[in-house]
Amino acid sequence: MKMAGHTDNEVMIKAPFDLVWDMTNDLENWPQLFSEYASVEVLQRTGDTTTFRLTMHPDEDGKVWSWVSERETARDVRTVWARRVEPGPFAYMNIRWEYEEESEGTRMRWTQDFEMRPEAPVDDPTMTDHINRNSRIQMDLIRDKIEQRARETVGA
Repeated sequence: MKMAGHTDNEVMIKAPFDLVWDMTNDLENWPQLFSEYASVEVLQRTGDTTTFRLTMHPDEDGKVWSWVSERETARDVRTVWARRVEPGPFAYMNIRWEYEEESEGTRMRWTQDFEMRPEAPVDDPTMTDHINRNSRIQMDLIRDKIEQRARETVGA
């Protein structure tokens, strides 16, 4: 039986939940929050569900990756569920973001479950390693930007 990919990464952000939630769920601002996204195009909003196209900056070979995802936010349970509607090289990609308020700030956790298509350029273990590496990079960037905003807000 083929094993699917799974990643689980988290970061502690020294900022209140409301600020972390608002900044990380402001899709139109993702190109300023993440280093990998060139653009976000919101295609449809229905209640707490948003369908949108993400386009990445060109990779080292000059290829631009783009796909449509659907994201459902549930602020009351501090969770976001997302899935790729256009999975591309993935057979499927499901993502869950969870937020937990703690004494030192807000813990943000991303879990991803996926499976690569047989014809994809990489296999599940290779993509798992890539997502784990990149998640840590992006989470550190996001943490730094949110903590900077929190400092500016407190100082205002």
